[in-house]
Amino acid sequence: MTSTDIFGAAELLKKEGPDLLRAFIRSHRGAAYADLRFEARFSRSSSATDGEPRAAQAGESAGFGVSVRVNAPGGASGAGQTGVELGRLALRPARLLGAIRAGLAEAYQRARLGAREKAALIRALNGRARSLAMAAPPPRAALRDEAAAVFQRDPRTLESGELERLCREASARVAGLGSEIVFNAVAALSELRQELFISSEGALISQGFAFSQGDCYVVAQSAGGHQEIYDTIGQQRGLECLAEGWRDELMPNPDLLTFAIELGREARELAAAPALKPPADEVTVVTDTHFNALVSHEIIGHPSEADRALKMEAAYAGRSWFLRSLNDNEVGRQVGSPLLSACSDPGLDGYGHYRYDHEGTRARRVMHVENGVFRGFLNSRETAAVLGAEPNGSARASEVFYVPLIRMSNTFLLPGQSDPRQIVAEVEHGYYVCGGAVPSIAESRENFRISARRVYEIDHGRIGRLYRAGSVIADSKEFFMQVDAVGDDLRLIAIPNCGKGQPMQVKRMSNGGPTLRSRARLGGG
Repeated sequence: MTSTDIFGAAELLKKEGPDLLRAFIRSHRGAAYADLRFEARFSRSSSATDGEPRAAQAGESAGFGVSVRVNAPGGASGAGQTGVELGRLALRPARLLGAIRAGLAEAYQRARLGAREKAALIRALNGRARSLAMAAPPPRAALRDEAAAVFQRDPRTLESGELERLCREASARVAGLGSEIVFNAVAALSELRQELFISSEGALISQGFAFSQGDCYVVAQSAGGHQEIYDTIGQQRGLECLAEGWRDELMPNPDLLTFAIELGREARELAAAPALKPPADEVTVVTDTHFNALVSHEIIGHPSEADRALKMEAAYAGRSWFLRSLNDNEVGRQVGSPLLSACSDPGLDGYGHYRYDHEGTRARRVMHVENGVFRGFLNSRETAAVLGAEPNGSARASEVFYVPLIRMSNTFLLPGQSDPRQIVAEVEHGYYVCGGAVPSIAESRENFRISARRVYEIDHGRIGRLYRAGSVIADSKEFFMQVDAVGDDLRLIAIPNCGKGQPMQVKRMSNGGPTLRSRARLGGG
């Protein structure tokens, strides 16, 4: 490794890490497994408000996380984890390796304590706590693989003022759209990450990631109303996807300037539009791809995370309408129309793409709903053992020093065969609901109210008057069961800020779907 390149620390650990873990397992009684995760990151960001530059930052970081599993007499197994943010200490090989050894020792003591306390509880309860002696995840074959980041413009070599100019120009153009624009903020970042996973089972996996993201927030005010809009574009690419735009079948985006201007124009138009006065009864609703990104995220994605379904988050984030208990759940049951299918696919080229999770498991497509029937959950190695399923590569942490949680990747509703224009044309009277804004979801996500950016009245198959401040209110299963048309226009939307866990972990992913038609109640402003 060089003395100045923080990414070079990963190369050192590729050489030293496997022997370090093997020596640790041999020298610590009861230690059955250990893994090491290392991450190096460089990011550059900037922002502007009302055409004036604000923050501009560039920085690098590095850290590691380690996990240890210890087996105790009587079948109990304990797990321990710790992690450290190192910064530029990662450039000093002796300090880096010493910190990892200290972390392994700390994780080992935690794992020993957990195994000892489980064994004592099993003895005290005379076998009534047999679940605590559940078999540890089975060992895996040694796996070595490497995936490089994809970019045309390396974030580390960008000229320092380029992001600042990009944000300032976009913000100034939005401010110049008219007096109705009372505030706007534009931000952009470009980031490079290198992740390394090494296990005592022989795995050595290196993954590189490039992220570029643009955000825009606009407030518009007219004599008739007030409107706030926020949206994001992003790709796993270099700055080229913001400076020039990105053409892609599933997740295209305009350049940052065009994106911000379009959002500003939408805010002006909505500020002048009337607030929706919702009809008293259930109506036909056609929901667009952007709105369905929130539907797939909140009503399919989070409830399909097995740790949430198994009540590990019940105290602060709720449960899942797909699994009330191991004996009472929706697996294999109809939860939607035969036209409806949904999955998570980290292999797709979206904001949620990756090849391996942070347990070293190869990621794969997981079908959640297939022709209306619920099929399965996103799993870690631990939750897969509980559910009698195979791990599917869904355990990931937002920072290397955190414990991996089960997270979505590219989670979406699958396309159908209908022309979206025909879906609208077949509606005698209803509403076309566009753009997701704010979700309000029940504790187990069995019902929802999701607000939209725009709601249009449909009259005799034609798009009519525009309204603001509308929302869709529905029972989740009833909404899905009443889907009678699915478009062929699948799109993915970059989601930059999905929060989960305690402490909170914020993760990037993609969500989306095609145009859908169903029935629901509408809420208004």
